[in-house]
Amino acid sequence: MTGRATDSIAAEIVQNVASLRRFARALSGDPSLADDLVQDTVERALSKLHLYDPSRPLKAWLFAILRNLYVSEVRRVGRGRVVKTVDDMAPAEQAVDGGQESQLGIRSIASALGRLPEANREVILLVALEDMSYRDCAEILGVPVGTVMSRLSRGRVALRDLLEGRDKPSLRRVK
Repeated sequence: MTGRATDSIAAEIVQNVASLRRFARALSGDPSLADDLVQDTVERALSKLHLYDPSRPLKAWLFAILRNLYVSEVRRVGRGRVVKTVDDMAPAEQAVDGGQESQLGIRSIASALGRLPEANREVILLVALEDMSYRDCAEILGVPVGTVMSRLSRGRVALRDLLEGRDKPSLRRVK
């Protein structure tokens, strides 16, 4: 890659830091771990720029790096999944209050997301929160597009069940 192309990609990486931080905090639930993940992601991306395929979206590549780093960390440390609460959000990441939802509603959504299986939660976060395409989401997670669609569908049903007061999501584990 030429110096100009590298500078352009580096600038685009910087533009994606906020999205990376949001996804890392949603995955880890720990603001300091999330910041470390984002820093490691940017460092890895910059050192491995020669592996980036410019025909693919850079954002998807960055999210895949971040997720792989997170999974490696969870395996290494043996930690269970922890979900970020709305109270942990930095002021810069909070949505503008439109008056439609109360704090209780937001907390119940965050709580319901935290009760979903990790595979379904990841897909919902990537598609709904980060506005990723199914193809990009599949690339990030390393699964077929059909699996993304299935996880998203089951996750939405389970999330709806939880928000409507049904204690247990209607998901089952299939091996």
